[in-house]
Formats: sequence, C-alpha cells, structure tokens
Amino acid sequence: MTPSLDHITHWIFDLDNTLYPPSTRLFDLIDIRMRTFIMRLLDVSESEAHDVQKDYFHRYGTTMAGLMQHHGVPPEDFLLDVHNIELDRLSIDERLRETLKRLPGERYIYTNADADYAARVLEARGLSDLFSGICDIRATDYQPKPVASAYDVMVQHLGVDPTRSLFFEDMARNLTPAKALGMTTVWLDNGSESGHRDHVPAHVDFHIHELTDWLESLPFN
Repeated sequence: MTPSLDHITHWIFDLDNTLYPPSTRLFDLIDIRMRTFIMRLLDVSESEAHDVQKDYFHRYGTTMAGLMQHHGVPPEDFLLDVHNIELDRLSIDERLRETLKRLPGERYIYTNADADYAARVLEARGLSDLFSGICDIRATDYQPKPVASAYDVMVQHLGVDPTRSLFFEDMARNLTPAKALGMTTVWLDNGSESGHRDHVPAHVDFHIHELTDWLESLPFN
C-alpha cells in the first residue's frame, strides 16, 4: 500500500545528485579534487588515490570521514579544497522550482557537504529562497550519512518532527536511519554512483526515478 502524504509538513532533500541530475556530472569535478588531495597527502599515484577515495567512501559514508580517521586530516582543509569548483554545469530549473514552491510546509536540505557549497548550488539552481534551513556536515560534527547519530543531530538542528517528515535521497543506504526515526522515505534512483548500495526495500516508501515528475504527480501539485 502506498503511504499517504497528508501528514507531511517537513520536506527534507539531499543536495548533490538530488536537486540537480547526475547527468550534469558536477560531482566528477569534486571527485577529481578528492583524488588530487589524496595524491598530495599520501604521495601516491592517481590510481592509488582513487582506490583510497572509493574505499573510504564505501566504508565510512564519505571519503573525508576515512581521511579524518586514518590520516588525521583537518576536515575544513578537505572541505574547502574539494568544493572549490565552478558551478557553470548547473542551470536554473524553473519547473523544479515551481513544484517545490507548491509543497505544503517547510523545505530543508540535509547534506554531507558544507553549507557554503550547498548555498552556492541552490543559487545556481534558482532555489535559494525556497529552503528554511540546511543541516550540513559541520552541524553534525563531521559525522556523515548514514551514521545514525548524525540523523538525530539533523532532526534537532532543523527542528523537524521525524514522523511528519519526508526525506529524499539518491543513495538508498542513507534512507535506513531516516526510516528508523519514523520518516517517510523517497529513493531517487537516478543512476548516482553506489545509489543501489545496501538497498533495503522495506526502508524505501517511494522508489522514483525523476524528482520533478514525481513531485508534479502529487495531489497538491
């Protein structure tokens, strides 16, 4: 049975590859900067840096979390470096903007990136004024999704009621802690890297492939 959304008053969105499509390949630019950072840090080849990057990403939720744990990397050094990218691959999406505006209640961002970068992405997409708050990696003391304790911090930081919240994610594993808190969950299965990893169907209330199409299908849109 499809869950009703009549009770939802808080709409929480992941940022990267969710509020813009993976086809922009914006995250490729961040991937390159991550590999370059690791090459400098560990004095390794590009292929070795790639292996380290992806190993930490899969094991810890973010590459940064692994670098902090195993190499003592200051998180701000990493964040400022890897997010220093141009956003000219992004464009304003009026259709997405209009569907978001019509959602009843408040809209929020929950991201493993930092709020400064998130604000830049929202501006590039023409969405800056639509969100009531951002919970970023700094707010969770650098604990990334899918660490369960980070979601507890997110709930407090944004001031939301989990049982009245709907959470959108392009990575299925990041929905599990949200579901445990009582959130309604939406998996945006749009081809993101590792999007299917640790997918548990019982933790996904809605399995969709395109965000704007799905939002437009809701009764209040």
